[in-house]
Amino acid sequence: MSQTAIFWPMIALTFLICCIYAVVFLRRQQALSTGQATPHDFRLPLKEPEASVTAIRNLMNLYELPMLFYVVCLSLYAVNGATLLAVIVAWLFVASRFAHSFVHVTSNRLRLRQPLFLIGFILNGVLWVMLALHLAVPPVA
Repeated sequence: MSQTAIFWPMIALTFLICCIYAVVFLRRQQALSTGQATPHDFRLPLKEPEASVTAIRNLMNLYELPMLFYVVCLSLYAVNGATLLAVIVAWLFVASRFAHSFVHVTSNRLRLRQPLFLIGFILNGVLWVMLALHLAVPPVA
């Protein structure tokens, strides 16, 4: 397997971020067209309608934990540690973020969102442990 395979989950996660930007845009446009909000309401999201606030909050989530994901993926690539297992864990992390985002911008049910976030958090931690082990115990040549 090529080390560059670690970039595909990163690309998929970036695609998700672009999709959430589109959701934010569409929900804000809808709020404007229905009179639920004025352009001034979007300066600070204090008066923003709930539908667009949840999308904005999800977008913020996609710039928190996923940033650690990007760093660990790039680090694994840099030290030649992007193994098949690392790539699988990376894809599982991305799947958890897609599921988390879907729940967040649809039903926003905490009972579903919280475990999905926790799964992603753990998977991200697994990638960091894999990086640490790779650095501490280099593979035998």
